[in-house]
Amino acid sequence: MKTKELVVLLIMLIINSCGTEPGANNGRSISQPLKPLTFTAEPAPEWTALMERTSGWFGADGIFSIPLDGIEERKAEAQKTLFIFSDTYIGEVKDGVPQPGNVMVNNSIALMSGTLPVRDSVIFEYNRDRNGNPVSYFVPDNENSREGEYFWLGDGFVNRAKRNALYILAYHVHKTGPNVFDFEATNVALIRIRKPSLEDMSHYEQFPTALGFVHPEYGRVYFGSGILVNTRSAGAPFPDGYVYIYGIAEGRKSLLAARTKPGKIEKIGSWRFWNGEDWVKGVENIAPITDGVSNELSVTPTDDGRFLLTFTVMGISDKIGIRVGEGPAGPFGDIHEVYTCPEYAEKGLLPYNAKAHYHLSGPGELLVSYNTITLDFWEDIQKDATIYHPRFVRVRYSQQ
Repeated sequence: MKTKELVVLLIMLIINSCGTEPGANNGRSISQPLKPLTFTAEPAPEWTALMERTSGWFGADGIFSIPLDGIEERKAEAQKTLFIFSDTYIGEVKDGVPQPGNVMVNNSIALMSGTLPVRDSVIFEYNRDRNGNPVSYFVPDNENSREGEYFWLGDGFVNRAKRNALYILAYHVHKTGPNVFDFEATNVALIRIRKPSLEDMSHYEQFPTALGFVHPEYGRVYFGSGILVNTRSAGAPFPDGYVYIYGIAEGRKSLLAARTKPGKIEKIGSWRFWNGEDWVKGVENIAPITDGVSNELSVTPTDDGRFLLTFTVMGISDKIGIRVGEGPAGPFGDIHEVYTCPEYAEKGLLPYNAKAHYHLSGPGELLVSYNTITLDFWEDIQKDATIYHPRFVRVRYSQQ
């Protein structure tokens, strides 16, 4: 073989083996087919116990976990994790029953030191007004805000390209009736906290976006259901330099995806959206990736270059599902129903919003949380505080 031909061949081999160009199979060699994954799951009671509290914060939904150093590597040493919650109950609990005077706020936080489920390692906190009364940390106050709205929190991440500022997607929500599911999420705001800490969490800025709207074909759309930071600085195993922001189309509970470079997170107009074939401008050009997912979910990498979509099957059910994808936007395979939440059969609770916490998971496993609620929640929560806090399971996976 001539020297020139040999050089060309070596270059092609290097390109095929690295695959680091955006969209180039996420850094995995395309010449090696992978075996299917098998899954097993079991409860993680030591993690669930962290969320069982009887004074102050005693219940919430919407748990997302964010490593405060912006490094998403699993089990990183000296890691600190920020948990963000949506609707939260504050008060005293005795024998499992909330005592009179308990109140609900629309968002709260907790800070965890380390990556082990040690009870004293977690500090739960809620915002207070000047009189010491519980209030929400984040409240809509931008050009899209309407009277009576409040924020539910989507996913967030610490942006190492923005001096470690914390960014959170937040939904504008308002009640439409007296029942637990009588609400509507309209617009989506982007929240920025320059110094994410217990002391500075209430000092934030918010920016209106066009990430919440009604699509003529797919129904109401909003982004913030999950975030994948697929960058080298975040410690992603197969980085392509993008942050992936996932959304939901309510018509068929469809998964949507957007992506941007971390340094352009505030420039929503520069984001690109998956249209079924390519990443394009314009949120109106979205196309569903798969259907039947939950409003909150996760997409996490594996060590062999695949991606795991974790969710509650059909949004609300006793089944936690995982689909295996070839890339951050799929295509994703069939549903693996990895776990049946026992609270549905045992207590009539409704499980929802399953998601993985990648940086708190070990190799070959996912730590997965889910929430529970009831149809008569406003009455039931006053009788039993245990119905409303995150539960955890441990899902292990391996090649067949």
